[in-house]
Amino acid sequence: MQQENASKPSPWGENVSVEFEDGIAWVSLNRPQRRNAINPGIVWEMNAIMDALEEDERCKVMVVTGSGDSFSAGMDLKEYFRAQDGVPPIQRERLFRANAAWQWRRMMYYPKPTISMVNGWCFGGAFQFLVGSDLAVAAEDATFGLSEINWGIIPAGVVTKAVLQVMSFRDAMYYIMTGETFDGRKAAELKLVNKAVPRDDLREATRELAKTLMGKNPFVLRQAKTACRFTADLSWDQAAEYLMAKSDQTEFRDPENGRNVGMSQFLDEKSFRPGLEGYRRG
Repeated sequence: MQQENASKPSPWGENVSVEFEDGIAWVSLNRPQRRNAINPGIVWEMNAIMDALEEDERCKVMVVTGSGDSFSAGMDLKEYFRAQDGVPPIQRERLFRANAAWQWRRMMYYPKPTISMVNGWCFGGAFQFLVGSDLAVAAEDATFGLSEINWGIIPAGVVTKAVLQVMSFRDAMYYIMTGETFDGRKAAELKLVNKAVPRDDLREATRELAKTLMGKNPFVLRQAKTACRFTADLSWDQAAEYLMAKSDQTEFRDPENGRNVGMSQFLDEKSFRPGLEGYRRG
């Protein structure tokens, strides 16, 4: 696995680590002693990392996970909240905007595929970027929790909004109101993650999923995931109009000319079976 040269300036290292492996950028929140709780350092580094990886050819798929035995325990109450009480409001607001930027505004529409690999504790604010990522895989014994009610607070930021994007209303209400924890198997049942696998298989399962994504036309993949995000909030008529326009835009701008290449392989060469395999790229 390729590591960054220590002599080369990079936007990561202190609070977040990045490793490259065959097109995958493994991005790890790196505060294991604090269960990877999100502090201002993680916020600033994650924004810089997402800027850098967008243009880095070594990154075809970005996987976000946590160092040690935790994904993220959510927001660091001391560093992110208590320590910000005495700073000028404009600085505090800038920090909060930066956190929203990486956790959901940019994560949801990032130009490259994103996967959350939940390797352990996942609480509170971590739900924001978990749901913001395109896909998610969890260890069966990972621990999830919306424990804010136990602290006398509510799941704020956009945690509640994020949870309601993937879980049913009744399930979201139950875990928000009770603060009960649940494991990776339950997270998959609740549709919070795509699947749960034994801990020993977690990295390999995530790697295989990333390889599947890397095998697709990257431009069309980007258009497809963006369309999925936008269409969710449109009416049927709006969705029909938007998706037709998006389809035309994709065909016109795709540098691989995937639609016509695939059509030719299917109709003319009889070498491509859509639904069973992808067209031959390049």
